[in-house]
Amino acid sequence: MRLARLTALATLALALLVAPLAVEAQATKIPRIGYLGNGDPTTGRRTHEAFRQGLRELGWIEGQSVTIEYRWAEGNPDRLPGLAAELVQANVDVIVLSGTPAIRAGWRATSTIPIVFVSLADPVTLGVIANLARPGGNMTGVASQFEELITKQLQLLKEIVPKVSRVALLHHAEIAPTVLSEADTAARKLGLTARSVKASGGVEFESAFTAMRRERAEAIHVLPSPFFNAHRGQLIEHIAKLRLPAMFEFKDYVQDGGLMSYGPSITTMHRGMASYVDRILKGAKPADLPIERATTFEFVINLKTAKALGLTIPPSVLARADEVIQ
Repeated sequence: MRLARLTALATLALALLVAPLAVEAQATKIPRIGYLGNGDPTTGRRTHEAFRQGLRELGWIEGQSVTIEYRWAEGNPDRLPGLAAELVQANVDVIVLSGTPAIRAGWRATSTIPIVFVSLADPVTLGVIANLARPGGNMTGVASQFEELITKQLQLLKEIVPKVSRVALLHHAEIAPTVLSEADTAARKLGLTARSVKASGGVEFESAFTAMRRERAEAIHVLPSPFFNAHRGQLIEHIAKLRLPAMFEFKDYVQDGGLMSYGPSITTMHRGMASYVDRILKGAKPADLPIERATTFEFVINLKTAKALGLTIPPSVLARADEVIQ
């Protein structure tokens, strides 16, 4: 009887000793973010760093107050479902990703882990949220107004190349159908003959540019794709060989030798994801966090590329550019 009483007292004492340690461990648990990148750490450096900067501004320091689990598709959209499943199995606290293929992969992988996205297409039309004000479900994030930008992009293309009449709409196989249809409609409204050309990468780039030659394209509108961005060096090289003016969505392309871009600041959008992650880690639910629309836009021109194409950029257009690369 006495031995049993001593055993019970010892067990109670041990429990009282361990309990505070368990509470302390729980209180100091470091949150884990799953980062699903479309490219690799090099091609995705600017957007990846913008997200990390946003976290730092909110007090989340990687390796100290937060851990980030990285998965990179390396320009291959077929890898996204498996990588998204890996992050779900790793039981991260929140997943961040961008682009239609990654959004769809995340949506299919989990309905419980919060997901924060950057989308260049309408996420309501994609079917992953209920509406912009109250997304519902486990997904929220930042979206651009691409459907509203396409006319502006083509107008700028016509200003720089006034005689253009035949435009190739270069798109990835994974493009949202609404983006392609809006681009085609906008081109026709501006009196342009539009031809849709699909490409993914590698050999498909070769066949796409062969098709452009066959269609006698006079300019190219590169529709937004995270995988074009991941392979942008190769893409820009093909366009240079074809010696055609091209419009892009983001200035990364222009910095790497493309002619011009007009669209939302992709780095600002990725930095904005950090605000959602911050609120979610502090207890907010994605279903209650409204979708933010892009508010910062950039018009960038590469004069060196224009000169190589024999183009003279009108002063009125140069005056409107946010950045001119010499």
